[in-house]
Amino acid sequence: MFRKLLLVLLILSVAFAMGQEAKTGWGFGGVPAVAYNSDTGFLYGIVFEAYNYGDGSHYPDYDYTIKPTWTQTTKGSGANELFFDSKYLLPKDIRITAYAGYLTEQALPFYGFNGYEANYTNGFEVSDSTNYITRMYYRHERNTLRLTVDFQKSVLSENLRAIAGVGYISTEVASVDIKVLNEDQDDADKLPDVPALYDEYVTAGYIGTEEADGGLTPYIKLGLVFDTRDNESNPMSGIWTEALFTTYPGFMGSDFDFSTLTATHRQYFTLIENDLSFAYRLGYQQNFGDTPFFMLPWYQSSYKVTEGLGGSKSLRGILKNRIVGNSIVMANMEARWKFFRTVVGGQNLYLALNGFGDFGQVITPYEVEGQTLPIAADEGLHIAYGGGLRIVLNENFIVAIDYGMAADEQDGNSGLYIGLGYLY
Repeated sequence: MFRKLLLVLLILSVAFAMGQEAKTGWGFGGVPAVAYNSDTGFLYGIVFEAYNYGDGSHYPDYDYTIKPTWTQTTKGSGANELFFDSKYLLPKDIRITAYAGYLTEQALPFYGFNGYEANYTNGFEVSDSTNYITRMYYRHERNTLRLTVDFQKSVLSENLRAIAGVGYISTEVASVDIKVLNEDQDDADKLPDVPALYDEYVTAGYIGTEEADGGLTPYIKLGLVFDTRDNESNPMSGIWTEALFTTYPGFMGSDFDFSTLTATHRQYFTLIENDLSFAYRLGYQQNFGDTPFFMLPWYQSSYKVTEGLGGSKSLRGILKNRIVGNSIVMANMEARWKFFRTVVGGQNLYLALNGFGDFGQVITPYEVEGQTLPIAADEGLHIAYGGGLRIVLNENFIVAIDYGMAADEQDGNSGLYIGLGYLY
């Protein structure tokens, strides 16, 4: 089995500011983490955020933010990412959001298609189980280069914005390289050279030869965003709703001709002024055309594109990418309580607890031309629940710790997630 992180050695938020006050000039924060996985090795790196508040006139908004991420494992997996966002840098109130990233993933989760229709057997990954196959059975290798830029401009009213963006995505997919992962392993811990689920799907034709190795998928994105949030990082009130159409046309060099419609609604309510809020998110995504299997998990957004359903950015406690299909829905509900506030070194600091319930389901199954996919059970609602802690500096730098549990063992057991920011 691809083992969970065995040890989190360091969870540390480091924050400081330049300028006379926290509400002006620069603010910086980072979460360095060291972890170990017996297959992929030691992980080390940092997730860093820098905010420029200018003269403070837009606070709690920032003038612009730069968020670099760099992580690496001793056996080759890594994330090299740079994110930029500003509502005030460009003239005429044009918001720009840009991302550049190269992700090398030696053991990306793959559980088949259409949720519960694809059976998940935990024992296939557990070395001492009677039906053990390999710890890499539900894994494949993926390397992704992603370059994107979005522009938003108010139309008709201040809160309604049109969005237009372009992106370039190059994806390489392969079987897990067990020779690399077996280096320096004891004989008893070495991975067997046997087919994984990805390999079985390729052999059976469930994953076509034209998509099995990945491909190019540049795109154009158009849409509308309605936003009345009082504070983008952790709103106490307001609505954030968007409808996006993303197309991957051949004339831009895409190897696959397909499109995606994404609709997401988020709403925030104050229950106790300044301290307690309730937030929910509803999401729907539909694919049209010749969608390659490796693009199914990606969920479009006007801010950051995420991957799911399942995992830290969608359904916490459910296995990452457990739920993929031609169309999916998700829902998140969360109560957020700011229970402690103080000022440290001139910086505004608060602590918050959150309790959540996450839900998702495949609505339209992914189908393969000329093939009948195996069906282990009827698809249904996937449910997870849990809670977490937030450490928040100057309203925007947010250390996030969440623990989620899956309601059905077909979706896994539980997950601990450490990162930055609220989920939505």
